[in-house]
Amino acid sequence: MWRATLALPLLLLACGPLPDTGGAEVARAGEPIYDGITTYLLDGDLVNFHVSMRGAAGPAGIERYAQCAAAQYTLIRGYGFARHVRTVVDETAGIWRADAVYTISPALPRGDRTIDAEVVAADCRLSGIPTV
Repeated sequence: MWRATLALPLLLLACGPLPDTGGAEVARAGEPIYDGITTYLLDGDLVNFHVSMRGAAGPAGIERYAQCAAAQYTLIRGYGFARHVRTVVDETAGIWRADAVYTISPALPRGDRTIDAEVVAADCRLSGIPTV
């Protein structure tokens, strides 16, 4: 009888609340978690994006997240195009971060690293990548 009495409280303790994630989004296995975007207008048409995520598929995953942020920001500002200037990528303990700089413009800028903001933003939405 005493064993059954002890077993019930122990069983109830095992069914306690789930751990607090601090409000962080919990992804399904293998899916990336997008931790956020911060934008800084550096000078007129020069914009800096800081993005962070977990579960990125290497540097290309975090760079794509930054590109999606740049595309949507470009549209919000009323422009149609952006040109990639540079991206610095870092990974520490499974958290990927990118510090990316883009110029934004109403007309297609010179260079081979340009993006059509409307096309890229639409592709990001279809891919489930969040933007600003």
